[in-house]
Amino acid sequence: MKAIYLDHAATTPVHPLVTEKYAELLNSVYGNPSSIHQYGREARKWLADARKVMAQSIHAKPTEIIFTSGGTEADNMAIFGAVNAMKSKGNHIITTNIEHHAVLNTCKQLQIDGFDVTILEADINGQVHVEQVAEALRDETILVTIMLGNNEVGTIQPIDEIGKLLTSHQALFHTDAVQAYGIVPINVDTLGVDLLSVSSHKLNGPKGVGFLYERTGTPSAPLVYGGEQERKRRAGTENVPAIVAFSEAVKIAEQTSEENSLKYHAFEKKLTTILAEQAIQFTVNAVESDRLPHITNISFPGTDIESLLVNLDMAGVCVSSGSACTAGSLDPSHVLTAMYGKGATELRNSVRFSYGYGLTIEQIEKVAYKTAEIVARLVK
Repeated sequence: MKAIYLDHAATTPVHPLVTEKYAELLNSVYGNPSSIHQYGREARKWLADARKVMAQSIHAKPTEIIFTSGGTEADNMAIFGAVNAMKSKGNHIITTNIEHHAVLNTCKQLQIDGFDVTILEADINGQVHVEQVAEALRDETILVTIMLGNNEVGTIQPIDEIGKLLTSHQALFHTDAVQAYGIVPINVDTLGVDLLSVSSHKLNGPKGVGFLYERTGTPSAPLVYGGEQERKRRAGTENVPAIVAFSEAVKIAEQTSEENSLKYHAFEKKLTTILAEQAIQFTVNAVESDRLPHITNISFPGTDIESLLVNLDMAGVCVSSGSACTAGSLDPSHVLTAMYGKGATELRNSVRFSYGYGLTIEQIEKVAYKTAEIVARLVK
């Protein structure tokens, strides 16, 4: 069987139209956007148009978009920038135990630096509740950072409710929307966030580019020093071809998001229906929560993740056990650990199937039958 890629939550193939736009800009637009001559003005025009696309996609202003090298930098910039600007007003930060490592490890570093970090615990469905934030909130809280959609199990957090809670509080509110952007509609005013992080390669754009939304008037301090690019908020010459290609991917995602959502729900239904028909014992993790439609994380009792992933890969089924940032080792997923506790069997038998561009229902059928065959063999 020809290999079938089902790891779109880790990264996505670049859409052909995005590749065309990238190549076009690489070949024709090489001026520095900060230069005043015609080559610089041309590059600056492409950059401004792309910024408008990004802003409109989340109902923000173009001036509130800061281009970065990706989601990790955007998360770091949001968190370090916020606490450094707000440290005279307090030293308390609130986050959760299911965040991406770009947030968790940044908060760990801030703990080392002397900040007080409260890590809220998600429930068995990977859900954090607004009541937990309310209980943890203090007068000296300066930042709340909670992801919009989880990259391992897909759980969508109640960001809008938390945003309302924080309306009358000094704390800045950041959400990592890397996994959710391009999949579900996002309105920064409805969510009530001050800061929001996004990455291009999660929605069929090029790697190495993303953006940070920073609401007008939000206190912040730059993470990178140098020139005056990005309105003095992020130094360094902008990667114009990648940014324009990213904006092309955003346009495509907006045009196809509703259709894709229906398709991804159908993929999960087809996958789980065939597994059930083949008498495979399994459980969809976080099944009772509101989830991103392109992620299905399944526990297969009686299997071991290492042998399961190897056998699936040999059979042409390319999936993962969780976050790509920890894929170099098969340590238990911190998200599943947060949900089920240390030592739980789900930590060693769960597979993430994630859908995206180019997949067909026929391929999902093949994957389902092949997965059922492998699981049945491994549990004997």
